[in-house]
Amino acid sequence: MEMEGVKIDLAQLRRYASSLGVELNEIQERVREMAEDPNLNILSPIQIGSLIFEKLKLDPKVKPKTGVRYSYPTDEETLSALAERHPIINEILEYRGVKKLLSTYIEPLPAYISPVTGRIHTTFNQALTATGRLSSSKPNLQNIPIRTERGKEIRKAFVPSRPDGVIVSADYSQIELRILAHVANEEAMIAAFRSGEDIHTMTAARVFGLEPSAVTPELRKRAKAVNFGILYGMGEYSLSEDLGISRAEAKRYIESYLAGFPSISAYLDGIKEQARRDGYVTTMFGRKRRIAELASSNKNLQHFGERVAMNSPIQGSSADIIKIAMINVSRKLKESGLDARLILQVHDELLIEARRKDADKAAEILQTEMENAVALSVPLVAEVSVGENWFDNK
Repeated sequence: MEMEGVKIDLAQLRRYASSLGVELNEIQERVREMAEDPNLNILSPIQIGSLIFEKLKLDPKVKPKTGVRYSYPTDEETLSALAERHPIINEILEYRGVKKLLSTYIEPLPAYISPVTGRIHTTFNQALTATGRLSSSKPNLQNIPIRTERGKEIRKAFVPSRPDGVIVSADYSQIELRILAHVANEEAMIAAFRSGEDIHTMTAARVFGLEPSAVTPELRKRAKAVNFGILYGMGEYSLSEDLGISRAEAKRYIESYLAGFPSISAYLDGIKEQARRDGYVTTMFGRKRRIAELASSNKNLQHFGERVAMNSPIQGSSADIIKIAMINVSRKLKESGLDARLILQVHDELLIEARRKDADKAAEILQTEMENAVALSVPLVAEVSVGENWFDNK
């Protein structure tokens, strides 16, 4: 994948950068008008702090640090908490978001294009992350934003390197929850995955004591947060922050979840106990992660170690599975004689560049090898798509 590289449509990238530049100017004008300050520098923490806490007095309780004028907090968390008090806050956050897209993700990319191949050749680090996942650097192609519409738009610039080419991609569906169901041998979750039932709806029904048909989109959203919160060892405080609910309510959600899925509760307790005893945890394939924090006298470090112990076998097994899939996909593509090759791995997603005439067969190989990389008690599902660029692959 490093040698193959990824083709970037520079013209598309520049068009998008230009349109974001126009957006920045429009947002800046709105902010300056609301602030009644034609020279306001939105990126200056000093000026923004002065505007919000002195001029607009959005939170009179916040005081500057002793002896340092204007040293008000202007981080995203602080501003988000004030968003309902004045429309200028959302505009400031919007401006920062667009600016970050430009400076972090869009403007640096052209400098990485090889003058020899015309492609970007990232470096994949195979032994850098604690979980065992591949990471990408110079540039990091795994952090191209996906959560916002503006961020997704960048993917339009990731294109095939030939006119008759397409991008074929496949993404594992809920692989970590499937691994959790397997390693914990949680029968209810295994049955849901085998039948194709929506796992978050099923979870909501159990946590909230409802029939699946009575689960609302909001309750499903909360159940989804609990599902993934359990995976990452999230406590009641973090869950309450995520969902905007009280800690008492978040605690009830977690307790109800663990009561509703007793095998998962037993698995998590067991893995923490084993990690404390052995000093490490392992993935399904025997790869170890040592957790020194569990032996610390510092309670915070111990709690961190427990979260790592609960999550590492799941995340680590997921990392192992996609590596197995990559090896198998690469081998099968070579054996098939198709003009298709792997070009990128992003978390649970693999990308292939293929000639249009070979796209369907390449997609079939990609899906088959990903879904059969390992045999679990639940099916692995890889969702495949073909597009003219990375953005079109959904």
